[in-house]
Amino acid sequence: MKIKTFINVLFLIALLGFAAYLDSPYSFINKNYAYSADQPVIVQPVAIEPASDVPVLEEKLEKSEKVNGYIVETYEEYEVYKDEDGNVLKSEPTGKIDTLKYYDYSNDR
Repeated sequence: MKIKTFINVLFLIALLGFAAYLDSPYSFINKNYAYSADQPVIVQPVAIEPASDVPVLEEKLEKSEKVNGYIVETYEEYEVYKDEDGNVLKSEPTGKIDTLKYYDYSNDR
């Protein structure tokens, strides 16, 4: 009975070792995809210029008020169109409104 258990444990260890080998970057499966430290990575530089007709989304503070010891700030999202020099051509609200509520610590002093 002990020899059968020994063979099963030995088979399990060999199976785990083979699975670890297949998962490693040095296995025959990953031979074409593995890179070592002596092979530099070659990257071509890409010059991408941002499109000027795409709007930039910005949130602007609409109002700030104190409510029950909290400061509540309301922001609205705007689509801002700019030219090549960075000058604002047009600013349109998207209708998305966010509120930020935080405790006013200036009352504790």
